Amino acid sequence: MNRVLKVALLCGLAVTVASCGSVRRALPFGLGGSDEPRATATAGERISVLEFDQQLAPSAALSGRDFFVPGPQAATAWTQPGGNAENAIEHVIGAQEFTVAWRRNIGAGSARDRQVMAPVVADSGQVFAMDGESSVSALDASSGAQAWRTNVRPEGRERGGFGGGIAVGGGKVFVASGYRTISALDQATGQVLWTTPVDVPVHGAPTVSGSRVFVVDVENQIVALDVNTGRQEWSYRGIPEPARIMRAASPAVTGDTVIVPFSSGEVVALRASTGQALWNQVLSRTSRTSALSELRDIAGRPVVSRGFVYAVGHSGVMAAMDARSGQPRWQLPVAGVNAPLPVGDVVYVVSKSGELSVINRESGQVYWTRNLNEGRIRQEGGFLGFWDRTVTPEWSGPLLASNRLLLVNSDGDLVAFDPKTGAQTASLKLGAGSFIAPAAYNGSVFVLTDKGDLVSIR
Repeated sequence: MNRVLKVALLCGLAVTVASCGSVRRALPFGLGGSDEPRATATAGERISVLEFDQQLAPSAALSGRDFFVPGPQAATAWTQPGGNAENAIEHVIGAQEFTVAWRRNIGAGSARDRQVMAPVVADSGQVFAMDGESSVSALDASSGAQAWRTNVRPEGRERGGFGGGIAVGGGKVFVASGYRTISALDQATGQVLWTTPVDVPVHGAPTVSGSRVFVVDVENQIVALDVNTGRQEWSYRGIPEPARIMRAASPAVTGDTVIVPFSSGEVVALRASTGQALWNQVLSRTSRTSALSELRDIAGRPVVSRGFVYAVGHSGVMAAMDARSGQPRWQLPVAGVNAPLPVGDVVYVVSKSGELSVINRESGQVYWTRNLNEGRIRQEGGFLGFWDRTVTPEWSGPLLASNRLLLVNSDGDLVAFDPKTGAQTASLKLGAGSFIAPAAYNGSVFVLTDKGDLVSIR
């Protein structure tokens, strides 16, 4: 029966197309077009418009060459979404057995009106996670037992204020939310110490450094607040950009400099103490083939490592920039939403198309690339078997833990790759998809799934 319906539809389409010529010839006053012979393009060289876009390709000069990766170090704290204020953690001890130690649900998962977006942080024997309705939970890192749970949603506010995140510092848990509030909780009890309202929602996690906590709102404004009182010290507004993607990034802080990613594609360096602008770079390019390139968001955290800032834009530019001057050291055509990972001699990065690449830190040349979605692409049927939709997993990470490069994907897998060759070495089912990069603490790796399950990998 399905075959008969398909044949009937195709025949009907063919008749319709064929009849178009008859109708055109029957129209009066030449409205149907002329029957005169038309000019025909001669055969020649066909040039793909896709070639106008640069492609990331391995360097022949680096083919077969080895690179240095330092050994793993203990991660005794993971206080920021990127591990520390610079978002730069190279190689940690974690998940050596690669088995699930425990799994706990922390609250509401993602749904039509809410999203699980906050990276996991950890300190003082506890892991802190935020669900899709702005509830923050503190759990024992060893057992998963819940110590406390606090919801920062203002009273009387309806659901739907998604986004935000958490950071830990000075005995406080700082919480940014899509409900237009920044709060500080007592790390031991979860009691709210102060709450500061802001003008617009915040979709990214805060970054805490010294006496200040920094947050970026959806209108590209960064606000610096006093960690003890919540009083605003200064603010800086970037170029407004109404079109943005769901993910949001946290600033990086190094010394007295805060590096801010904006959805306009700007990376701005400011004086952390005053908000004075130091330098500005734009990571965006115009594509002839993709409307998505007009989304210039820098959704991955900028990373400060060895005096350079590494950042990736959604529209297709990855850059290494001098942290003091902003002068680019090199740029590559990479479009991504994940933070890059500088380790030893190289920088790992995952593009939005699912390519894992290893880049020489000094020159920007590429050692190798691996298609993470090879063998994972599937087809989902459309109407009557026509218009099938190609589905590819989305990847988040990477994290280098115990000589494994770890990434999670939207299919619900935690996958390990060899950091030197890119070969897959292990895989673990999480029970649900994850869109948040893993975190490491005290020998374990923690993954928060889209259903609101926090999974500890021993």
